[in-house]
Parts: sequence; structure tokens; C-alpha cells
Amino acid sequence: MKAIAEVTPAAAGAAPGQEWRPPSYWPFVVPALVVVLAVIVFPWVFTIWMSLNEWKVGSPTTFVGFANYLRMPNDPRFVEAVGHTLLYTALSVLLPLILGTFAAVVFHAKFPGRGFLRGVFIMPMMATPVAIALVWTMMFHPQLGILNYLLSLVGLPPQLWVFHPGTVIPSLVLVETWQWTPLVMLIVLGGLAAIPTEPYESAQIDGASVWQVFRYITLPLITPFLFIAGMIRMIDAVKSFDIIFAITQGGPGSASETINLYLYSVAFIYYDLGYGSAIAVIFFLLIVAMAALMLHLRQRTMWTEIGSGA
Repeated sequence: MKAIAEVTPAAAGAAPGQEWRPPSYWPFVVPALVVVLAVIVFPWVFTIWMSLNEWKVGSPTTFVGFANYLRMPNDPRFVEAVGHTLLYTALSVLLPLILGTFAAVVFHAKFPGRGFLRGVFIMPMMATPVAIALVWTMMFHPQLGILNYLLSLVGLPPQLWVFHPGTVIPSLVLVETWQWTPLVMLIVLGGLAAIPTEPYESAQIDGASVWQVFRYITLPLITPFLFIAGMIRMIDAVKSFDIIFAITQGGPGSASETINLYLYSVAFIYYDLGYGSAIAVIFFLLIVAMAALMLHLRQRTMWTEIGSGA
């Protein structure tokens, strides 16, 4: 037994004459764990706890259970904000995808000055949201804005743009599309650069038209990149706040008030922190549900099976 005890430390990898000690990683794990708990876990746990209470600034908290959540379907302003959010998100994803794909196909072709024009095209996504909002606010002005001046040059009547409930969301989508179409173009350009030339050479020999080449070769091969761009745009558009707030502040009236803006109003204007926290939880679940739907659609597409060698 004594011989076995003397051999065990050496067999375990310990140096002769030193006591074997198990490796300890806690000095490296604990700081990261503290950061995760303080920055991510605790705020969400506290938000969920607040959503279960009636809590207004200056008043004591009162536990109300799920009353704040049951209040939302009967809140017409919240229901209206959900509709605005879905409409704004759908248009802000669809239009940049279409225009960004078209721009990527154009800039993928070789022509003089292509690099310079690419640089000019991606400049909008480099500007700050508040600066963009101020510039477009001046452009949307019914009397002094350049947009109505351009409409007058082609004989069209002036528009109220963000100053009318019927046109405010399409006008805001125009700003969103102008800013983020270059991002979609860059993602799709990466996909176009990865496509081999052999399918195009075969299509050219078979006499395929430009539309047939795009429909049956280019589009199926760039579909994975379109899904990635669509998911990025969806998550960004559904939580858009800065441009909408800087241009309209949810107006006129509440015609452009999204969930994000309504949440801000409830929590920081009306100081109803309990109800605002409940809206934040539902808003987070909505984003997760939309992202999960995009991932589900991504897994159902044929290119996933082709890419895995099925």
C-alpha cells in the first residue's frame, strides 16, 4: 500500500517531491460570471419582477400578478402600436432586400468607377441616426422641403409626408430604406462573389436570358445571404427608436407610435414602471418569436439541404 501511495502522485502527473493539486479555473470564470449576472441576468429578472407589480414613481410597489399583461389587449394605444410596429418592420425589411439585391447585382458587374460608386453608395449607413433624422425632417417639410419641389418638377401634387397620419409610416420607411439598403447590398455582394462561374458559362452556352440567369442561378445561390440580411434588418427595424423619435416622436397624434416609443412614453413620461416593464417583456418575446420564425424558414429551404450535401 505504501508503494502504491508513493507512485500515485507521479502517475497523476505531479512532479516528484510536489503535492498534486487539481487545477482551479475559478479566478478566470468568476469575473465573467459576475459581468453576465450584472449586465444581462439581473436586469431581466428585475424587469420581470417589476412587470408583476404596480409601480409608479413616487408610490410604493404593489404586487398585482399578471394584471399588467392582461391590461395590454384592452389598451387601444398598445394594440395600435403593435400594428404600426409590424407594418413598419415588414416594409423596412422588404424594400431594402429588393433594392439591396438589385444594387448588389449592378455593382457586381465590372465597369469603370465601380469601386468609387460602391463607396458612395454605402455612405448613408455610416451617418448617425440623429443627423439623418434632422436632414430628412427638412426634406419632408411641406413648403420648404426638396421632396415636394422634386414632385412639382414632374407635375405631381405636394405631399404632407410625416405630417399626415396616412403617409407618416411610408415616409419613415423611406428613411430606413435609404439608410440600410447599402447593408443588404454588402451582404449580397459577398454571396455573389462566392458563386462559381461555371453555372453562368453553362447558361450562356444554352442561350439563357438575363432574367432566367438571375431567377434560376443567382437567386437560389444567394438565398442564404438574403435570409441573413433579412434577419438582421428585421431585428433592427422592429426595435427602431432613434429616427422615429427624432422625426415624429410618434406623431402626428400616435400615427407612427411603435411599441418601442409607446414603451418609452409609459415608462419615462407617465412613470408607470410596472406596465412599462410588462410591455418590455412582451416586446422582447415578440423579437424572439420573429427571429425564431426566420430561423425556421431558413431551415425549411432547399439550399440548406444542398449545402449539407443531402
